[in-house]
Amino acid sequence: MNGKVTTARTRLERGRSALGPALELVHTGRAPTRAVLTAELGVTRATAGAVAAELEALGLIRVDSRPAAAGSQGRPSHRLSVDDAGPVALAAQVHADGFRAALVGLGGRIVATAPGCVTVSADPAQVLGEVVDAGAALLRATGRHCVGAGLAVPSAVAEPEGTALNPLHLAWPAGAPVRDIFAERVRAAGIAGPAFTGNDVNLAALAEHRHGAGRGAQHLLCVATGHRGVGGALVLDGRLHTGSSGLALEVGHLTVNPEGRPCHCGSRGCLDVEADPLAFLTAAGREPGPEVSLLQRSRDLLRTEYGDPSVRAAAEELVDRLGLGLAGLVNILNPDRIILGGLHRELLDADPERLRAVVADRSLWGRSGGVPILPCTLDHNSLVGAAELAWQPVLDDPLAVLPARAS
Repeated sequence: MNGKVTTARTRLERGRSALGPALELVHTGRAPTRAVLTAELGVTRATAGAVAAELEALGLIRVDSRPAAAGSQGRPSHRLSVDDAGPVALAAQVHADGFRAALVGLGGRIVATAPGCVTVSADPAQVLGEVVDAGAALLRATGRHCVGAGLAVPSAVAEPEGTALNPLHLAWPAGAPVRDIFAERVRAAGIAGPAFTGNDVNLAALAEHRHGAGRGAQHLLCVATGHRGVGGALVLDGRLHTGSSGLALEVGHLTVNPEGRPCHCGSRGCLDVEADPLAFLTAAGREPGPEVSLLQRSRDLLRTEYGDPSVRAAAEELVDRLGLGLAGLVNILNPDRIILGGLHRELLDADPERLRAVVADRSLWGRSGGVPILPCTLDHNSLVGAAELAWQPVLDDPLAVLPARAS
């Protein structure tokens, strides 16, 4: 009897230590069945079954024991998926043309969104208060349990202080304590859980690596232009490379045209001002209008007027500048995959061969075989990445974060 109790207790301890890794496998889609979960965790079927059952009891996943589709070989394995009715994280994003709040469940699934204003105040406290209020309204409307909150901002975020070092496109003061302000607003709104802040492109790369075009990459380079400016991020072995203080991969300030446009940083011809939506509209001879964002105006132009010689010439100019920057990054970083977001995704779609040829021609490693260059596939990937920050404590230790439902 004592032996059986000891065995059961050992299995329980092993299972509980595997809860976090198991949840991450289901969350990222790498364990669609209990058989795959068993193999990935390196545990017995009984332990994997206990782990899946506990995660289901916590309201995080669903275990479907119905037989698999006809034609499958062998004994069917239980299918695993995230619980669509489970908890959510509050995700928020601020950019030059407004903000957006969302509720994001496990698996990177956006449950609800609330777009915000199109004019962003120079006062970060006011803006963050508004976006948190929008998120709180979503939580009230859905009645979902919230595990925490994450914020994406178009600025390098210095660690460990959580300050926005250079929010150039927001007119916020350099060094604004965005993490502290965001956390204070989250608490004031009565939202439970910790609050996190990160750079928007870093978070987009994290989301794409877990749920999108970056799945399976070991060394993933992400470059994107959103509403203004250009950002970059690197994911190494599943983790963001943020440098010693959170400031790595400021690719927007690579010089790609020494005689080019003046940059906000004080230099000239940076990728930030040579390959963003404003640069595209300017090169195409189009005036940015107040009715839609710079990014949307640029997208619409590429999709509907690409046959116009001025639009095509502008696109080719940006592709060449972008390709030059990517080639330099390939030479330095040697990534196994590049993904492009925002307007860069549209440029890739418009002329994929031109961009790939520029990178291959200008990079040493590109000539020897090429680096896959793919479009990002997630809508609102910075929002999903912001949610990943809030989900991470749950992925690390579900029982510590959700003890009430474990009993």
